[in-house]
Amino acid sequence: MKTALFETIVTEIQEIAPGVFTISMPRKEDFRPGQMLALSLNKKEEPRLYSIASGNKAKEYRILFNIKSEGFLTPRLAELKVGDKLYCSHPFGSFYGGNNADWWIAAGTGIAPFISMLEAGMAESKTLIHGGRGLESFYFADRFKTILNEKYIQCSSSLNKEGIYAGRLTEYLSTLEKLPAEINYYICGSSQLVVDVRDILIQKGVPYNHIIAEIYF
Repeated sequence: MKTALFETIVTEIQEIAPGVFTISMPRKEDFRPGQMLALSLNKKEEPRLYSIASGNKAKEYRILFNIKSEGFLTPRLAELKVGDKLYCSHPFGSFYGGNNADWWIAAGTGIAPFISMLEAGMAESKTLIHGGRGLESFYFADRFKTILNEKYIQCSSSLNKEGIYAGRLTEYLSTLEKLPAEINYYICGSSQLVVDVRDILIQKGVPYNHIIAEIYF
C-alpha cells in the first residue's frame, strides 16, 4: 500500500487489558468517525492499517490494538514510550455512518471504529452487538453501557454471567426471529466474522446493500 506518511510522536500509551493497548498521537486534521490510519515505525516499512478509536473532536488520534506474536508491527508498537517517534498517514476510508438507528456488530478490537463513533456522539440511537472472550475483552464497555443501556449486547461462549449472552455473537443473531430491514448494519471484525454475520443477516431478510463491513486484521 502506498500512502503518504508524516512524522508524529506518541503522546500516551496504555495497556488496557493483557496484551491489548491504546496508543495516542496528536490529531493533525479532521476525520469522519470510522476512518482509519496507516502506521509505521519508519518510512521504509509497509505501514499497517488501524481504525481510529477516538472522537473526531479529540485533540489526539487514539488507536486500539492487541499484540500478535507473529505480528510485524504490534509487538514493537507495544514497546513505544511517550515521546517516541512513529509515522502516520492522513485519515482515510469510508466505513462511517450517521445518526440513524443502525446496528453495530463487532468482535474484540473490531470495536475500535465504534468507539470513535460513540465519542463523536453517534451512539444514542444505535444497537451494539459485541463479541468477546473474557470480561476484559469488552473494551470500553462501561462507556457503551452508559449510552446504550439494554441496546448494548455482550456475547461470549466462555462466560456464564448474568447480563451476557452465553454464546458467540453469530449464535445470538441466529436466535433473533426478525431483524429490521430498513436500517444499516455495520460489521467490524475478522474476515470470517464478516462473512458469517453477513450470511445470517441476508438469511433474515436484510438487504445486501444495508450491510457495511470493515475487515479487521
